[in-house]
Amino acid sequence: MKPASAGTTVSLEVLVARGPVVESRHRVHGVVVNHSGTTLSWGDPNLRVWLRSAAKPFQAVPLIEDGAADQFGLSEEEIAVCCGSHNSEEAHIAAVRSILDKAGVPERLIGCGPHPPLLAARREAMAEDGTRPTPVMSNCSGKHAGMLALAAFHGWPLNSYMRPGHPVQRRMRREVARWTGVDSAGMPSEADGCGVPTFSTTLRDLAEGSARLSAACASPGPAQRVLGAMTRVPFMVAGSERLCTRLMEVERGAVFAKVGAEAIYMAGHLESGTGVALKVEDGAWRAAPPALLAMLDRAGVLAPGTIDALADFAEPVIRNTLGDVVGRMRIREVPCS
Repeated sequence: MKPASAGTTVSLEVLVARGPVVESRHRVHGVVVNHSGTTLSWGDPNLRVWLRSAAKPFQAVPLIEDGAADQFGLSEEEIAVCCGSHNSEEAHIAAVRSILDKAGVPERLIGCGPHPPLLAARREAMAEDGTRPTPVMSNCSGKHAGMLALAAFHGWPLNSYMRPGHPVQRRMRREVARWTGVDSAGMPSEADGCGVPTFSTTLRDLAEGSARLSAACASPGPAQRVLGAMTRVPFMVAGSERLCTRLMEVERGAVFAKVGAEAIYMAGHLESGTGVALKVEDGAWRAAPPALLAMLDRAGVLAPGTIDALADFAEPVIRNTLGDVVGRMRIREVPCS
């Protein structure tokens, strides 16, 4: 990718080419912020976005800070799944159920709706054996289990934990606002795909929040425990064949990453306190992995060999129904119009 510079007026495009012809283009907006405040940006850094599941690392901090994780003896696997958008693999479901058991919360109180697993192999296996998805299999069930555990710890009502005015959701609002540096009262919110409130900030705010969360890992505390869990047991954050998991595995604890619906991403480099946020303008999920890797590479925070190790995400191939390679995805920079 062509180098960008501070104050750049270019955007990123993820190109999908079949032979010599570009078949599709996905425009990407992104921001990189480091501990000194230096910024790289592509597209509109002040683009307002919905954080969706990218906010989950922020939303897991109260479990640690308030004392619920210690009270219930939550493991690193369980803390990590609270941050995850998981594949509904057996380890994910077991961890979610364990959180609920430790907190004394019935599984039936998980309020998110069921959906087929994100992992194709898991979907196919469930279809073959006739297993119907349940709420505990939702990719967001870890977050919901964490919210229910927080409510149980404080003695707050459990049945209404998803409502915007509930103490859990007010706590989530304050936490997201604290890390992103925005005004809590003025931060827009709407219902997320899983039913709880999601919040809106600018991309720059999200990148700065990621940088603050990463920098906080320099000292013992809630942020260090949350990101430590994510990076030490990254399978629980996503699962098989997912970039969040693979990137954290390859980087061996140096980088965390969290995707959100509609192709938003938050990531950070723990040692340097660098934060990254991106949004694919048209919401195309397939364009987010190559864009994220390109931005992290440009920020200079990836270990040597990481891009090569993740080549299937950095430049994905396009296959037809016969399994033949018929195209490829790649990144380029273009002047902003």
